[in-house]
Amino acid sequence: MTALIGGYAAAAVLATLLARLLPIARVEATSWGMIASFLIFAAIGLWSFHEPRLVRVSGAVWGIALAGGGVLWLLGVRP
Repeated sequence: MTALIGGYAAAAVLATLLARLLPIARVEATSWGMIASFLIFAAIGLWSFHEPRLVRVSGAVWGIALAGGGVLWLLGVRP
């Protein structure tokens, strides 16, 4: 469940953060963020099933999701 739900949450947050921070047009940044989200989700999923310790996987995946969400919250809406 951590790999599926947490991986999706972390990939969505990282893709949104990427789209928010790219210095290009909003539409292009969103497109690049969505493209990157598939790679991020696959990488997190593969690593989650490869890592033998559940505590390390849970901490990393949910930590990325929460930290990225906090950064997005602090950045606010893109002007």
